[in-house]
Amino acid sequence: MAEKKKDKSEEVVEYLLDKSEEVVGYAKKQRWWNKIFGKNSGPVAEKYDVATQLAIGGVSGWCAGYLFQKVGKLAASAVGGGFFLLQIANHTGYIKVDWKRVERDVNKAKKQLKLNTEKPSKEVRTKVDEVQTFVKKNIVLTGGFAGGFLLGLAS
Repeated sequence: MAEKKKDKSEEVVEYLLDKSEEVVGYAKKQRWWNKIFGKNSGPVAEKYDVATQLAIGGVSGWCAGYLFQKVGKLAASAVGGGFFLLQIANHTGYIKVDWKRVERDVNKAKKQLKLNTEKPSKEVRTKVDEVQTFVKKNIVLTGGFAGGFLLGLAS
């Protein structure tokens, strides 16, 4: 009886080792994204129900909106404070700003921007197409993200 149990447990161990070798061999042949996401890593709409998609989109959108709000306030404060300090330094005589040169440089930059914005580059067009495809395939997730983002901005 004990010998029969031992034979059975040895068979199970041998079977598990064979299967684990198969899995390891299969995993070595796969690309890294297939290891993480599985073979079918298509649209989220195929994987999750509507409520889950809305929840995932809403939570991630809220987090992004909240961070965007905080970082935006910090950046606006830093830029505004910098201009304020420059004006004070200029007014008190610590620095002298050549406003004619500033105006000339700004006009030059405007002209360069106008020349470069006539036609978007191929890379930009490709990324825009990818984003449009993603939005079309995952409309519920995207809607949840947009709503969450606006709530994050408001909070």
